[in-house]
Amino acid sequence: MKDKIKTFFLLHVLLLIYSLAGVCSKFAAGEKFLSIKFILLYGVLLFIMFFYAVMWQQILKRMQLVTAYANKAVTIIWGLIWGMLLFGEGITVCKVLGVAVIIIGVYFVVTGEEGQ
Repeated sequence: MKDKIKTFFLLHVLLLIYSLAGVCSKFAAGEKFLSIKFILLYGVLLFIMFFYAVMWQQILKRMQLVTAYANKAVTIIWGLIWGMLLFGEGITVCKVLGVAVIIIGVYFVVTGEEGQ
């Protein structure tokens, strides 16, 4: 059980890191094409995606694909948080309801796996 919790925690840390790829993309989109900042931000993006791809495979060695993939939906939550903190985007009732639906869905997938 302890290993399962550790793997679940590492999955969510990995998904947090993965969500930063969108942040890098959005920042890079605001830069002049092929400027130093643009290239640097896309370099960071590529590094994040490479790191994510390698670590995703390690997570899948320890967790069922269905569970891991269902948890990937939490990146939407991180996107909402990054949008608010870094880009000044507003949080609406509809967005909060959407996040609630995601959390409930992930909960059902994770707890449903334990019953099988």
